[in-house]
Amino acid sequence: MSRDRALLERALDRGEQDGGNVEFKERLSRDVHLEGGRRESLAAQLRHRLLSGDGEATYVVGVTDDGGLAGIDPETFSETMDVLSLLAEEADAHIDDVQTWGVNDGLVGVALLQEGSVLETDDEHVVVGTAGHVDHGKSTLVGSLVTGTADDGNGATRSFLDVQPHEVERGLSADLSYAVYGFDDDGPVHVRNPNRKADRAAIVEEADRLVSFVDTVGHEPWLRTTIRGLVGQKLDYGMLVVAADDGPTRTTREHLGVLLATELPTIVAITKTDAVSDDRVEEVEREVEALLREVDKSPLRVARHGVDAAIEEIGERVVPIVETSAITMDGLETLDELFDRLPKTSQDMGEFRMYVDRSYSVTGVGAVASGTVMAGEVEAGDELLIGPMPDGRFQEVEVRSIEMHYHRVDQAQAGRIVGIALKGIKESAIERGMVLLPREADPKPVREFEAEVMVLNHPTRIGDGYEPVVHLETIGEAAAFHPEDGRLLPGDTGETTVRFKFRPYLVEQGQKFVFREGRSKGVGTVTEVHPMD
Repeated sequence: MSRDRALLERALDRGEQDGGNVEFKERLSRDVHLEGGRRESLAAQLRHRLLSGDGEATYVVGVTDDGGLAGIDPETFSETMDVLSLLAEEADAHIDDVQTWGVNDGLVGVALLQEGSVLETDDEHVVVGTAGHVDHGKSTLVGSLVTGTADDGNGATRSFLDVQPHEVERGLSADLSYAVYGFDDDGPVHVRNPNRKADRAAIVEEADRLVSFVDTVGHEPWLRTTIRGLVGQKLDYGMLVVAADDGPTRTTREHLGVLLATELPTIVAITKTDAVSDDRVEEVEREVEALLREVDKSPLRVARHGVDAAIEEIGERVVPIVETSAITMDGLETLDELFDRLPKTSQDMGEFRMYVDRSYSVTGVGAVASGTVMAGEVEAGDELLIGPMPDGRFQEVEVRSIEMHYHRVDQAQAGRIVGIALKGIKESAIERGMVLLPREADPKPVREFEAEVMVLNHPTRIGDGYEPVVHLETIGEAAAFHPEDGRLLPGDTGETTVRFKFRPYLVEQGQKFVFREGRSKGVGTVTEVHPMD
């Protein structure tokens, strides 16, 4: 018997005990179970179950009153979870986890509820994007930070972040991955077992302050994925990783260029200091300082000047440098103190907006759009628009539920990395680069816009019809450039018209972007948009 099926059987067995903390429900609906006195009655019933279970309750959904497996269709199951979430809120509780099984062409689910509300959505949530060359130890460093565990020298803590089997096998990250830890009055709140969703979710509830990492990709073929991770997320800080045994590389320079283009306050972490001599660490640190000075930045060695100076000075010009080792844990306490004390830098601007980074389908829930809330806030039950579709239209959807680091929440504010379950659209219709907006918004799809660009690197000149990939928010699309002066040389700044090659997106004045084609690359700012008719 599988672990999940065993969980169902145990819930059914416990439900036979009078006065226990298990409740059977075939279904719950908004128009029946939230009307009149039913809502208060059901919330009181839930509070009784929580009291019987010392703060925990189990609801088995899709079964008859005597525990028979009936099964309900996915639409009804999703509505039942929505109603149960509202009842939990009324009872000062929350849904901690949901398991589902297919039964009789329908679904049966076990929802585990816990006493207490979910983490309040406040400003105490800092989001950090990592960058750096392949095998320089980004994922290993982040894995050791969030777990408080030393690496074994073979990248064991890296496995807490890599998300694909071939990534774990090869030791290379091929897509963005995410991690979270937090802080309370006693210091860091680490993830006990990052391979368990419930343990990662617990951090969101237990910590007073959260630090989320968007771990990017260091291998050259996946540079566009790294750009997506740094440009398409609402980041507060960047962390550029440089290995002491290798030093700065061409990829290091490229990733630093992307961080500069996003104007992101950045920390440099020199990793693997245990693998080399003190003289080599000093040599690499001088190389990093020289690289930073080349791009008009002022390096600040935290070991020499202290954490207070780093927190006070980090910004447009100053880049703190920290020496670290995930094996000896040297320097990780310094990073902990920085991430605990650094202020949030991203600002909440206007109404809700979230560019889609990923989409997937969950049994019993349906289509889920994942990304970083760029502005405003979103709540379960909100009516939204998603698009533009390839033809330029926006489609109406409804928020079924919201998850943050596997923890179900009732709302999410700007800066939160969330998965939003949507009613009214199939997962196959959701594409990376689409945007979620309030239903009352009046978005205009854009196929063409004007921009001021700077060419950072190109073998010759950029002429009319040049076609790089433009990375704007989570958009990664081929586009044709038509420079105002006919051509742009390396180091030039100029005006150009940019036209997406295949489809429209939501583009707004002032947005920044990165463009690249082969080893050519540059940065730009949208100065004017030309909405489609």
